[in-house]
Amino acid sequence: MKNMQDNPLYSILIFLVGAFFFRMWLGDARRGGGARSFPGASFAGLPILIFGSLGALLILAVETVLECRLGFAGEQSEVKFWAVFVWISAAATEEIIFRGYIVIQNRGRAALYAGIFAASVLFALCHPFLWDYTVEKGLQINLTAKAFFSTAFIFANSVWFYFLRFNRHNKTQSLLPCMAAHAAYNIGVFAVKAFQGFVVWDL
Repeated sequence: MKNMQDNPLYSILIFLVGAFFFRMWLGDARRGGGARSFPGASFAGLPILIFGSLGALLILAVETVLECRLGFAGEQSEVKFWAVFVWISAAATEEIIFRGYIVIQNRGRAALYAGIFAASVLFALCHPFLWDYTVEKGLQINLTAKAFFSTAFIFANSVWFYFLRFNRHNKTQSLLPCMAAHAAYNIGVFAVKAFQGFVVWDL
């Protein structure tokens, strides 16, 4: 087995964990937030949800076009279709962790922007492009052009998600636009992989 997310039991478990935390976050949002609530536990209007999702899909479109132009498309890894459950779950759990908790607030704009940059670097490095871990081979470092390319676009997505939370049109700094954009991007990636033949549909 190449990746844990190819395991259906693991993928469903991660999806359920994400659903659990999203339900808790949603409960806090419905109660109007508060000091003991999840960060960003508030609602946002439909326009910014659409705007955020379209922005994420635009980033994906640029990434896909450049990937083909640079000859990286054939270097993609195959995934089992179960992986989509992990990717959907990530739209909730990763946003709560990164855009929610890993934030420098109330210390001025410079500190906010520096924190966004540092957290986005961390977010990008947490994705297994420059590295990989399998049960069979353990930890492997992967310093290829394709790996740096994919990592750069994860960084760009992170900056976009932070922008959605802290821009002036998101008056309550809700995480909902970030979650919607993240889900749109991840589902879009899965759709692109499926179209290009990198999704394995058997069990």
